[in-house]
Amino acid sequence: MKNLFQYTREKLATLLVDEYNQKAFRATQLFTWIYLKGATSFDQMSDVSKDFRAVLKRDFSLEKPTIFTKEESKDGTIKFLVGLADHNLVETVIMPYRYGHVLCVSSQVGCNMGCAFCASGLLKKKRNLTTDEMVGELLLANEILKPAKAKISHVVVMGTGEPFDNYENVMDFIRIVNDPKAFEIGARHITVSTSGIVDKMRQYAREGLQINLAISLHAPTDKQRDQLMKINKRYPLKELMAATKDYVKIAGRRVTFEYILLKGVNDSYEDAVALAKLIKGILAYVNLIPYNEVKENPFKRSDKARIHQFLDWLTKLGVHAQIRKEFGSDISAACGQLRAKVKHG
Repeated sequence: MKNLFQYTREKLATLLVDEYNQKAFRATQLFTWIYLKGATSFDQMSDVSKDFRAVLKRDFSLEKPTIFTKEESKDGTIKFLVGLADHNLVETVIMPYRYGHVLCVSSQVGCNMGCAFCASGLLKKKRNLTTDEMVGELLLANEILKPAKAKISHVVVMGTGEPFDNYENVMDFIRIVNDPKAFEIGARHITVSTSGIVDKMRQYAREGLQINLAISLHAPTDKQRDQLMKINKRYPLKELMAATKDYVKIAGRRVTFEYILLKGVNDSYEDAVALAKLIKGILAYVNLIPYNEVKENPFKRSDKARIHQFLDWLTKLGVHAQIRKEFGSDISAACGQLRAKVKHG
């Protein structure tokens, strides 16, 4: 049975025309019902003929994931585990900003990137999430926010998994998020994060969308990045920076470099100088991230004073940078921690 949340409007129109002898407008009609009107059954779709509703009930489902468990922080952050049909679990996080609610979406069950500091990699990749499962994360988030008469306004694909290792499903998810007949979240309110799969970065640049790109950098030299991120041995910094420059040129968009500050590892003045040199001439800014310590990993969080000192060094070196606001410090804050806690007890 096909899950209706799996399809972009364009792909659904093609399917309905080619396999069901329907008019293309039927896709817009169905999108309106499931996304704008919140229909939970095909019987609610009153302007769809009874005969075609019978076909829809026979061949399609409106199944969504469930909320397995949920934690809420004092600052309003909500982290919840999404229960999938095969009993796997993935994390999703709602973060409240002054400009709206941001949803951090997972794209895989587990992760194979093996970043040394990350909680997500504690549980290895089992499979990619399907488009409908990622759409389900967003639908559940809006259900959580509904009593407060709020909804998700921004989406970041920065949760568990490497989005570009699940490229087609992630891109279909993004198109649904951006669709005016679905969630109608503007392209510039959507960000995809990659650890640096350079061929997919170039493909992403040619999608013709105005969606943001964030790159998990975390180290300014190959020697340091090799130790922190396995992917650097496949795509070293020279290749990553070349692909980044190509992205900026083709897409005409600024990139964000994500940089987790690890005490005594990548937070020295020399590291700031190396970072400034590495990204010089690239239309970008640096997001400095205070580290959420993971008990299974040896890394420590840089001191608050050092974090601000590092920002000051970068600023004086001509780098546009900021310290990312922290969320959920009193709950399982780091990506992958809640799922690992549930799995490991």
